[in-house]
Amino acid sequence: MEVVFLGTTAAIPTKKRAHTAIALRYEGEVILWDCGEGVQRQLIKSGISYMKVRRVFITHLHGDHFLGLAGLIQTLGFAGRSEVLEVYGPPGVEGVVRRMLELGYFELGYELRVVELHRGFVLEEENYRISALEVEHGLPAFGLVFEEKKGRRFLREKAEALGIPPGPLYKKLQRGESIVFEGRVISPEDVLGEPKEGFKVVYSGDTRPVKSVERACSGALLIHDSTFDHSLLEEAEERLHSTCVEAAELAGRGGARILYLTHISPRYSDTRILETQARKVFPESHVAEDFMRVDLQRLKKERGWWS
Repeated sequence: MEVVFLGTTAAIPTKKRAHTAIALRYEGEVILWDCGEGVQRQLIKSGISYMKVRRVFITHLHGDHFLGLAGLIQTLGFAGRSEVLEVYGPPGVEGVVRRMLELGYFELGYELRVVELHRGFVLEEENYRISALEVEHGLPAFGLVFEEKKGRRFLREKAEALGIPPGPLYKKLQRGESIVFEGRVISPEDVLGEPKEGFKVVYSGDTRPVKSVERACSGALLIHDSTFDHSLLEEAEERLHSTCVEAAELAGRGGARILYLTHISPRYSDTRILETQARKVFPESHVAEDFMRVDLQRLKKERGWWS
């Protein structure tokens, strides 16, 4: 699994930072979290095929987080896409997408499905789930959580000690079903190890520090709004954003593994102040840059996380 930062600025693009977009690459699939302007070009420059984007999640309807969607939709059409594209976003996203489809003259040769996020939203897939968290930004806004589903290791030696022969009974126990063998009821708990910990990525979206993100980020790679350094706390409160120190404090309280600071105000041509302030509170703090790639498999091997 890999996290690729495609855009990391706040509101106004700069020479080095594009509007907000994050790509999650997982088992050949690409999921976009937010979709700032020019996102398809950012994908091209990063070496990620936009044709592999299966789902797009919009955290809220401020332009720097969704205006790239129109271009992406049309680019996919011009490129001959036939697979369904799913778009998820806050209340009102369906109307926004409908109006995008009315812009200019082009043919949409694939199905576009739009789903509105809500409190308690969970998307379940075979190998992962994505859930939405309500956050505080002055309009309907959500954070996002990606959690890999990991099974429990089948302890063959325990099954053999119980006299169970290899075959269909093993498979039932692996699926979590109890079996009856030689008059005994044998439950999965008798032959399965501890649950494995899968990859977990949490994205705050634009927000003040909130408990929903804090609770969700335990054991996670956390990507958090860090629009301002802490000397501008009052402005962060007024604009409903977070400072780098507030993001670091939340990461520490919530038990995050590592923190990436994003949505950086364009006033910071030099972001060392943000990283320095954050690391005094949470040492595993890093300022995200456009085209930065985070290989979670590598972190897993090096740090022993998500094992």
